[in-house]
Amino acid sequence: MKLPVEYYQNENVTDIARHLVGKRLVTGLNKQLTSGIIVETEAYSYRERGCHAYRGMTPRNEVMFGQGGVAYIYLCYGIHHLFNVVTHRAGYAEAVLIRALEPCAGEDVMMARTGSPLDRITSGPGKLTKAMGLTTALNGIALTANTVWLEDDGWHGQTLARKRIGIDYAGHDAHLPWRFVMKANRWVSR
Repeated sequence: MKLPVEYYQNENVTDIARHLVGKRLVTGLNKQLTSGIIVETEAYSYRERGCHAYRGMTPRNEVMFGQGGVAYIYLCYGIHHLFNVVTHRAGYAEAVLIRALEPCAGEDVMMARTGSPLDRITSGPGKLTKAMGLTTALNGIALTANTVWLEDDGWHGQTLARKRIGIDYAGHDAHLPWRFVMKANRWVSR
């Protein structure tokens, strides 16, 4: 069952980031269905220095300032497309980066897209977007449509909180325990 748009409009981005672990990310692109269970997320809020919206709205982060329930996909280092779920109400720039997935369907399509073996296709944010066919062309797309969506499969395992990765520039905000991982899952990024 697809998550309704109201799910994304929760005012607590860390709650959403924690609860997205165990949900299924699905893409239906070019008549090819791919999906994976989310095993790692990171929360970002306009109130902290790790967030793209910390210094205000720009053409790059404008999507984050809209209503929750859309995708924020940006290019990192000019190479990797990174997929985020926009949360909260309009005007409150918050999002959840999807960092890793456990592949569930369309593994052959994912391997063809990445040119990598199965055990290396979705264990990191740049890898998973390539495997799932997600690019900046889909930036701002509604997560309730039939192109990219999230589903609840009813998973209720253990989720662990950790500090986020790769944002040392954020000072003390880099140490916030806003990264959430599925306990003992081999697909979590290293």
